[in-house]
Amino acid sequence: MKPFKFQTTSSILSEVGSTEKIGQLMADMGCKKVAFVTDTMIIELGLAEAALAGLRAAGVVVHIIDDVLADPPEAMIRTAVTKAKSEKIDGVVSVGGGSSMDTAKLISILAQPDAPQDLEEMYGVGMVKGGRLPLILAPTTAGTGSEVTPISIVTTRTSEKKGVVSQQLYPDWAILDAELTVGLPSHVTAATGIDAMVHAIEAYTTKHAKNILSDTLARQALQLLGGAIRTACTKGDDREARSEMLLGSMLAGMAFANAPVAAVHALAYPLGGHFHVPHGLSNALVLPHVLEFNMEDSLAASRYSEIAPIIFPELTGKSTKDICKGMVQGFKDLGPELGMKSTLREVGVNHNDLPMLAEDGMKQTRLLVNNPREMTYEAALAIYTATL
Repeated sequence: MKPFKFQTTSSILSEVGSTEKIGQLMADMGCKKVAFVTDTMIIELGLAEAALAGLRAAGVVVHIIDDVLADPPEAMIRTAVTKAKSEKIDGVVSVGGGSSMDTAKLISILAQPDAPQDLEEMYGVGMVKGGRLPLILAPTTAGTGSEVTPISIVTTRTSEKKGVVSQQLYPDWAILDAELTVGLPSHVTAATGIDAMVHAIEAYTTKHAKNILSDTLARQALQLLGGAIRTACTKGDDREARSEMLLGSMLAGMAFANAPVAAVHALAYPLGGHFHVPHGLSNALVLPHVLEFNMEDSLAASRYSEIAPIIFPELTGKSTKDICKGMVQGFKDLGPELGMKSTLREVGVNHNDLPMLAEDGMKQTRLLVNNPREMTYEAALAIYTATL
């Protein structure tokens, strides 16, 4: 058997209503004053109330940082760190989407009294020095899997997406509370759900670090996500479907944290950086066309044929070629079926923007090395053109 390494978040709590237990968990870790990282919408919708009440009931003082932006910019993160440091926090909690959780991870490192480095020194793999403050993450969308990944994605001053990848970014606890996702708009549920599917698909077909555990998690994630996404989108208060989406997203997160993602993410990032397209939608837009490109590689096609029937059962028993074609068409149909946009034109991109997008996509070397088929500038441009 090929040797492999596997790491993940140390503790997980999956239970409807479990965010009210965050306070006691933080108190048990010795925390007395925490930064609560989220965005204004989460506060306005009341999704933070249970966690905040639980923290206060446990005697934990809360400093709320609720100005997190999508695709977190460097300047916003620095401001949040300054606020947290001024309050002398000793722990960090996030109830929110991927951007809030990614921001919270960085705050937990940079807001330490003796933080040994600046944000810009942390970009890359394994560049974080020292430890972090106690950290609990509770996702409000079933998509990013950030609660079980050692990754934070930051938007630089030049609108480039850069990643901080280090073991210190795994939280102490991941809290899966389906109550937080009830009522999420269907288009958001769809986009984040397809994002989670992309995590599983790319982990299963990655060129590096693919292993039996990541494969098992990816397959189970696709089983849960593929089986629940339509119900979650059409019956927003179905807590069973919501729980399955959250669990599927988490399992996909565990998979890609150890068997990293590739060209779908690499080509999605410029859409977020330049056009502020939500990450899940960016992935969903380019996914079918990247699949079409990759399936020309026989090994990738074989692996696609193993997982496609999990998502699209009607493909069971067909030839590898037909399964791959069916998978591409399945994802081309799924987005619009769930009320999502399906072209770059619909998100404000025109043909003049495509060379810039392709150039920026090719800068994502950390991800492109994992793609099962070598990506070129010409291929990236063709994929964006097909998506237009």
